[in-house]
Amino acid sequence: MVSTILPLLKQSGLSATLIEIADKIASGSRITSEEGILLFKEGSLPYLAVLADLVRKRINGNQVFFNRNIHLEPTNICVNHCAFCSYRRRKGEEGCWEMGIGELVQMAKSHALSGITEIHIVGGVHPDRDIHFYADLLVEIRKILPDVQIKAFTAVEIDAMCKFAQMEIKDGLSLLKEAGLVSLPGGGAEIFDETLRAKICPDKTDSAGWLNIHRTAHQLGIPTNSTMLYGLIEDYSHRIDHLNRLRNLQDETGGFNAFIPLKFKHYNNRFSHIEEQTTIEDLRNYAVSRIFLDNIPHLKAYWPMIGKQVAQLSLAFGVDDLDGTIDDTTKIYSMAGSEEKSPTASTDQLTAMIRGAGFVPVERDTLYNTIESA
Repeated sequence: MVSTILPLLKQSGLSATLIEIADKIASGSRITSEEGILLFKEGSLPYLAVLADLVRKRINGNQVFFNRNIHLEPTNICVNHCAFCSYRRRKGEEGCWEMGIGELVQMAKSHALSGITEIHIVGGVHPDRDIHFYADLLVEIRKILPDVQIKAFTAVEIDAMCKFAQMEIKDGLSLLKEAGLVSLPGGGAEIFDETLRAKICPDKTDSAGWLNIHRTAHQLGIPTNSTMLYGLIEDYSHRIDHLNRLRNLQDETGGFNAFIPLKFKHYNNRFSHIEEQTTIEDLRNYAVSRIFLDNIPHLKAYWPMIGKQVAQLSLAFGVDDLDGTIDDTTKIYSMAGSEEKSPTASTDQLTAMIRGAGFVPVERDTLYNTIESA
């Protein structure tokens, strides 16, 4: 395949620099931050698609992964004031909720017969709930669903719940792991540039803190995901800086399972005046992310955010994971005006999407162990 692609690229009128970058990618060499920025600025969509597909097939062959999962969102009451958030409510404000452990356990139990293998738990940073509340929640879920893996709590939530309990991060993560935590999601990373972070999420865990919590999780044997919010006020250099910090930590720990670009949605927040990124830009971002993050094994398109059609199209731009069935259990993006208002996908729908794009569907668990390959 490589022997076929490179001559075609060299005959296509590309600049010498873009041909040189293509040569590096084809040989498995790592591109620099400067080259990553150049790909964003000058790489055509077909060029990026070819190179991103080359990388994804080198890592994952022709496989595209999905799982059977639900989300639990204990509360949208939050002490932080992120300017881009459409989800947060103050305590007592219309539209807020705070579910107790019994209610959350019952919700998890109601999905037991659907064959779920993962429960994903994230929510707001509730001012009155420390790490012991959430450890108790995990224990109770494990009692009724002992074989279901729990991926729970962003680094921002971990940071706050440990502070509320006056506990060190390492000790808090160890407590959650003992209670049944298998993996951490990647939320809360937003964009790592400190100047931008001060403008969009000034009271949230800072970039160094986010990275340190994930580093600590990896050291404790807890794999995690990673994310990046894009399409707000950042430029390409900020995106590459963010990706580079993730790549460096992955070199150090090897603990990231997946990277998920998260598109800014402008409904009902303080940045509603900003136009959302186009589908072309979404695909460009997936492709450059796949090329640059040569050491993170999976690139996920979160279909409740971008819609099923764009998610299927993203498979041609380096994506190898479509998340899961969800079963209409998340409100985070629907409250921000996402394409999927009631996000639900059957396994048949997901496998059809994958086959329709020319790939092989693979049902996985949270840790990317194969459950069934079609």
